[in-house]
Amino acid sequence: MLENMKNKIKHLLSAVQSKLGYFFLQDFFRSALVQWVIIGALLVNVANWVTIGFFIRPVDFPIILHYNVYFGVDVIGAWWQIYFLPLIGLVIFSVNTVLGYLFYQQKERIVAHLLILATFIVQVGISIAVASLLLINY
Repeated sequence: MLENMKNKIKHLLSAVQSKLGYFFLQDFFRSALVQWVIIGALLVNVANWVTIGFFIRPVDFPIILHYNVYFGVDVIGAWWQIYFLPLIGLVIFSVNTVLGYLFYQQKERIVAHLLILATFIVQVGISIAVASLLLINY
C-alpha cells in the first residue's frame, strides 16, 4: 500500500514537472527582456522578505505601518502586518506575469513587456516603502 502511494506521488510530481517545464519553454519566457526583468523583480521581492524578516521581530506593541508627511503616523498595527507589502508585490508579480504571458500569446508584445516592466517598478516602489517603514520603526 505504501509503495503504491509512493508511485502515485512520483507520477503526480513528474506530471506537474513536465507541465511546468512546457509552460516555461514558451516564447514569452525565452525573451531576454522578460527573463531579466522577472529575475530582477523576484530578487527585489526576496530582498524585501529577507530585510523585513531580519529587522522586524515579534513584539507585543503596535508598530508604524504608514507615515504621511502631512498627517504623520496614520496607520499602526501588529508586527506581522508589515509582511503584507512583499505579499502584495508577489501577487502583483504573479498577476502581471500571467497577463503578460496571455497578451504575448495574442501577439500584443508591447503590452506584455509593459506589464512585466510595471512589475519591476512596483517591486522597487515596495522596496522604498519597506525601507521607509524600517527607518521609521527603528
